[in-house]
Amino acid sequence: MAADPTPRQLTWDDIDRHVDRIARATGEIGTPQTLVAVVRGGMAPAVLLAHRLGVRDVRALEVTHTVDDSANAAKTARPQARNTASLGDLSGLDVLVVDDVAGTGETLAAAVRLVELAGAARVRSAVCVVNEANWTGVLAPSEAVTAIGETVSGWVVFPWERGAFEGESAAPLAAGPRKGSS
Repeated sequence: MAADPTPRQLTWDDIDRHVDRIARATGEIGTPQTLVAVVRGGMAPAVLLAHRLGVRDVRALEVTHTVDDSANAAKTARPQARNTASLGDLSGLDVLVVDDVAGTGETLAAAVRLVELAGAARVRSAVCVVNEANWTGVLAPSEAVTAIGETVSGWVVFPWERGAFEGESAAPLAAGPRKGSS
């Protein structure tokens, strides 16, 4: 599927709708005990989701697949994790891994693997947005990701990203977002 060349600017209302969809989908198959946010983009949706689901155990895991945050940034050979000790002991827990976007799907898959290695009994995943234009997974996004807020074909800019607020110049927006590529 060809990507839309114009970045889609998501609003907080969009994020609220995505988090609601994820909460409903997740709740239908059981509320997780722990949320793991993929740092940095997964932090905001994970906190919102934790409040909706009543989950108090929220942890962070840094996994990146690009060398920086610029649009179309170069990729690392495979996703890189830092400070995996931040997961702690997940033995026997039902865990939901949360990120803002899945592009290729490799970052999310790497985070899920690390959560499994930390001992989780059940691991599910959720993203606000899947960018089908970049998806490289063997399975379709709907089969690989437990809960998806929206599927798009192109770049997206989240409201918490640099340049995402009204009144800011287009230059930071053009230089800032990398979303939809990881």
